[in-house]
Amino acid sequence: MKKTSKGIKAEIIEDGLIPLYNVSVPKFTERERQLLNEIREKLVEVAVSQGDNFQVNEESFAGEVKEFLKMKGVRDTDKLASQISQEMLGYGELDPMIKDDDLEEIMVIGTGNPVFVYHRKLGMMKTNVIFDDDTDIKAIIDVIARQVNRRIDQQTPILDARLNDGSRVNATIPPVSADGSSLTIRKFRKDPLTVIDLINFKTMSSHLAGFLWVCVDGLGVKPCNAIIAGGTGSGKTTTLNTVTSFTPPRERIITIEDTLELQLPHAHVLRMETRPPNIEGKGELNMDHLVKNSLRQRPDRVIVGEVRGGEAITLFTALNTGHSGFGTLHANTARETITRLTNPPMNVPNIMIPALDFIIMQNRMYRPEGGSIRRITEVAEVVGMEEGNVQLNRVFEWNNVVDKVEYVGIASQTLREMAELRGITITEIEEEIEKRRLVLEYMGDNNIRSIREVGDWISEYYKDPDEVLDKIL
Repeated sequence: MKKTSKGIKAEIIEDGLIPLYNVSVPKFTERERQLLNEIREKLVEVAVSQGDNFQVNEESFAGEVKEFLKMKGVRDTDKLASQISQEMLGYGELDPMIKDDDLEEIMVIGTGNPVFVYHRKLGMMKTNVIFDDDTDIKAIIDVIARQVNRRIDQQTPILDARLNDGSRVNATIPPVSADGSSLTIRKFRKDPLTVIDLINFKTMSSHLAGFLWVCVDGLGVKPCNAIIAGGTGSGKTTTLNTVTSFTPPRERIITIEDTLELQLPHAHVLRMETRPPNIEGKGELNMDHLVKNSLRQRPDRVIVGEVRGGEAITLFTALNTGHSGFGTLHANTARETITRLTNPPMNVPNIMIPALDFIIMQNRMYRPEGGSIRRITEVAEVVGMEEGNVQLNRVFEWNNVVDKVEYVGIASQTLREMAELRGITITEIEEEIEKRRLVLEYMGDNNIRSIREVGDWISEYYKDPDEVLDKIL
């Protein structure tokens, strides 16, 4: 079965064990390749002479390339200059893949092997792009390194970076990768998923979304703290983005990430990003530095993209002193999440763990027909300590028979504490969850799903819930 990826010159062939993703890329004649190499050599000379101050302006570069091509007697300078600019400043043969929002991941595994991509709907696919020369892969890696003012060489053979659109990049060169340079790009969605998308995809139910909305809000008295745990590629960051979006619009949010991925509809967001050490081993800003610094900036919410080291103690110290926070963590079960938090390298004391209200478990499951699904499989509540052990109470659980995240009917301690602080009953809080569920379902039924639209509706509900409910009922 053949089809074309929307807006992209790619032919998708679904027949066979691994579907094919055939992309159309410009090919250079031998003469054009010689001119390209000449221009590349001149650019390298300029880069070496300018050192760390070297920067390339794409527009002026294309103009200079045109002038160079005219001197060499080329007739159609516009077309060739555009192709050379794409090859040298863009991402060469990977450019069409990077521009395809249907792709989740692009994987280059050295010379002589096809480039693989992971399609958001069809799963792993093999492309027709094969790099025969390692210098071509290295050239793309160098372009990315220059964009973030970093370098990759024998002394620092691993590069972690992000593209201008926010996509995450990991690159390696020999001897780290024995079969040649490698490049993995985790694509950044131009149109990020929202809570409405997660409900439509069955990642979470509308009831769970309403429950989380109330808990994140805290009804003004007890905003919850949560860790979203799961494996690589399970959608933890997307769910973190969704849960954080429920934060009341009047609050100040500080996000701390290795690569900036979170996109929030709030006006008052301060985004911070870690920084690796430079070539001399200086200038590093790790998660712990930034979490400590954030606490001096009067945050209402501290969001840590991934909790994995010493920053865990700093974060839990903040949670125990009245701050509210969320984060993600690699773990397979709620109990394993606690074990990872309380053991090296995180070493959070057991006595601090009850500051956490919920552990939201998320998993990625592969389908026999190809592709994968992501599901919140469990929401466990931290209910205290007993004989030195952290006690967990399962509040929601995924039923694989009906493919739905279901409320298991055990009264939530967080809701009970919220009711006591507000001076209302649990029944009234459950009614509030139901109202917010209706708002979310209305948005889903009316295709109100963009990050800005959903953010506006959540803000309107905080401003005047009765008016919003009158509108939808």
